[in-house]
Amino acid sequence: MKYKLKKISGDASFREFYRLKKNNKTSIIVSAKKEKFKNLAVYAVINNILNRNRINAPKLLSNHYQNDMIEISDLGEKSFYDHVISKKNKLNSYKSLIKLLINIQKIKVKKLYKFEKLKIKIPYYTLSNLHKESDLFFDWYLKYVLRKKKIGKIKKIFKSELNKVYKKLNYKNNTFVHRDFHISNVMINKKRLGIIDNQDAIIGNPLYDVSSLIDDVRIRLSNKLQTILFDFYYKNSKLKNDHIKKLKHDFDILSVQRNLKILGIFVRLYKRDNKDNYLKFLPYTWTLIEKRLQNPSLKNLKLLFHKHLPIKKLKKLNKI
Repeated sequence: MKYKLKKISGDASFREFYRLKKNNKTSIIVSAKKEKFKNLAVYAVINNILNRNRINAPKLLSNHYQNDMIEISDLGEKSFYDHVISKKNKLNSYKSLIKLLINIQKIKVKKLYKFEKLKIKIPYYTLSNLHKESDLFFDWYLKYVLRKKKIGKIKKIFKSELNKVYKKLNYKNNTFVHRDFHISNVMINKKRLGIIDNQDAIIGNPLYDVSSLIDDVRIRLSNKLQTILFDFYYKNSKLKNDHIKKLKHDFDILSVQRNLKILGIFVRLYKRDNKDNYLKFLPYTWTLIEKRLQNPSLKNLKLLFHKHLPIKKLKKLNKI
């Protein structure tokens, strides 16, 4: 039997990926020494949950956890990004993703899962989680962009307002959330969609993944298309009987929260891990934040940015 092992591009985690070719069949070897529990054990469990609920995700083929690796099925080399980026009319393609997301949100999880002798619980989003994620903006992005000692004071002022904002979220944490649902984490193989990078799944607000998809920093969608997609989700989701303003309220808050986190993560990838390919997304991330800050419920946060962190100025400082 002939074997061929080739390293393939990874993601923002500490994992390494290799495509293993055995004769004419391929699989993926996932290796992780750092954060091994999350990147291998939790990843395998979440993948299994998705597959059991008829959501195409990598299947565990062989387990070598003690040797810091697992083997999973290969969902192919073409991402949804590759599929849609050159299309002029993206609507129907994106509708298929909204339908996939709605099916993901129907998943009900058990209290406890096992991987070997390890016990795994799917956590719930908490107020503390939201703050911990948006803190990345202050601790990484601002620290390296502004390089000012007063960042601690700015962080305190903003965290106080963000705390009020997060407490205004309408929907409870009762929905399966992928937590990084965007076009580069969806693969297409023989017209079948498959979802990857699943280890961060959590039980949270149903609008989180919606904002992650529609306000994706990797691709610029027109305002019209964003609105159409949001309406399509609204009309086809379990929330269709609620007032649309209730959904939009949470969408805007979570979009701002997520994109503040993304600014911090992308700078951290650059400064800590020497991955500079994410920096190109920083200006558009600010554009999305600026757009969602127009929501009246975010008026005070918008004023704080205007006073302490003018967005136009920060956009010019993205060459870090």
